[in-house]
This record gives sequence, C-alpha cells and structure tokens, in this order.
Amino acid sequence: MKELIFEVSEDIQGGYTASALGVGIHTQAESVEELKAMVRDAVECYYEDGDEKPSLIRLHFVRDEVMAV
Repeated sequence: MKELIFEVSEDIQGGYTASALGVGIHTQAESVEELKAMVRDAVECYYEDGDEKPSLIRLHFVRDEVMAV
C-alpha cells in the first residue's frame, strides 16, 4: 500500500476524529497538530508486525455546514 487516506471530521464538542478508509485505524485529538501525531502513532502501531506501511498518509478534512431555512 502506497497511500493511506484518513477521513477527518471536527467533533461538535471540539477536537477532531480520523478514520482510515478501508483499514481499521481510528484516532482522535484536540488539535490538528496533535491529530497528525496521533495518526502517525496509530499507523505505526497497526503496521508494527513488519507489514508494508504506507509511504504516504493523506488527511481528508470533511466539513458539514448547516444553514437555516
């Protein structure tokens, strides 16, 4: 696997959650910088058994916008 994509969303109460697409890796953090570190750590833990780690991690930020009618 060359690239691993995480879908990132902002929590209602603050902070961020990230989930890898197609792989069971999930994490959360209070800031974007902390999230980047948590994602790297989660990927390292998931691929610790010598599996082929991705060479690129992409964070895809998803934002919902609510409008009054």
